Amino acid sequence: MRVNFYATLRPIVGAKSIDVSLPEGITVEQLLAEVIERYPRLHNELFDEQGALYRHVHVFINGRDAPFLSNALATALTSNDTIDIFPAVAGG
Repeated sequence: MRVNFYATLRPIVGAKSIDVSLPEGITVEQLLAEVIERYPRLHNELFDEQGALYRHVHVFINGRDAPFLSNALATALTSNDTIDIFPAVAGG
C-alpha cells in the first residue's frame, strides 16, 4: 500500500511517498508502527508521551480521517488503500 507524507514529514522520510508491503487486514495502528520502525524520527512528530496520536496529526485512509472511522486506528486496511499522513500545519 502507498503511504503519502506531507509538509515537515517529507524530509524525515526523504520522499513524498513510500510503498509498504504488509499483510491484508493490518490495522492503521499496525501500519503506523511499521512506518515508525522504518523512520524512528517520525515517532515524536506523530505521537505524544503516552503513545497516542497527536490530535493535530491527521492520518487519512482513502480520504477519511482515521480517528473518525468506525474503528478508528483499529480499522483494517487493504493493499488498495491510500494513506495520507499530515502533520500540524500553521499559516498566516
